Amino acid sequence: MPTRPIWCAGCGDFGVLEALITALDELQVPVHDRMFIAGIGCSGSLQNYLSCYGYHALHGRVLPTATGVKLANPQLTVVGVGGDGDGYAIGGGHLVHAFKRNPGVTYIVMNNGTYGLTKGQASPTSVAGFQDNIEEDLDPIMLGLSIPGSTFLARGYSGQPAQLLQLTLAALRHTAAGHGMSYLEVLSPCVTYNDTYREWRTNVFNIDSEDGYDPGNRAGAFGRMMELREQGRLPLGLIYQGERP
Repeated sequence: MPTRPIWCAGCGDFGVLEALITALDELQVPVHDRMFIAGIGCSGSLQNYLSCYGYHALHGRVLPTATGVKLANPQLTVVGVGGDGDGYAIGGGHLVHAFKRNPGVTYIVMNNGTYGLTKGQASPTSVAGFQDNIEEDLDPIMLGLSIPGSTFLARGYSGQPAQLLQLTLAALRHTAAGHGMSYLEVLSPCVTYNDTYREWRTNVFNIDSEDGYDPGNRAGAFGRMMELREQGRLPLGLIYQGERP
């Protein structure tokens, strides 16, 4: 049975947990068919709070583990969960090849721009100036767009729960329909070491509401993402969706 979350009050990961609970119930995924593979960090305990089978993978190895589980038992709904440190640093190479291979799993990354569990070091998505970081932050959505194998790229925000639920449902449906990996990044503020609620509330941009935006146009999506990045905006919504045999 699920245990009580140990996250700080106000942690963005609560929003991801609520979206997953609601989406799995709405899609009527049987408990015995739910398999969650979790990484390290605060987000790596998420599977402990769901009614599901769960496995705590080695640091950075969520995607190869999830892929192996899906190959061994294709009937399972396999969901990988982790944070930006786990998924984009030591796990970054696996992410690149998962985009290329397009396995039948859902991958949800809770991005707070820091290593929260180990007390606030800079992560691959930390902005320049955070904790003396001098590098620009990594944009994994743009990385995914640059790899032709990717078929579902989306970004949500814990501060917009209604949209986050719809994106979670869309991600699970994409994979269940046999189209391959669905990747959902969630902006999930760390209230203790990198409280970005106010900043993100100002800078997020719902690309779903933009007239003329086509999530089926990879080149167009990449160009629009670059434009918004140069404006300091963070696009939310279904960024790209396609199909592969």
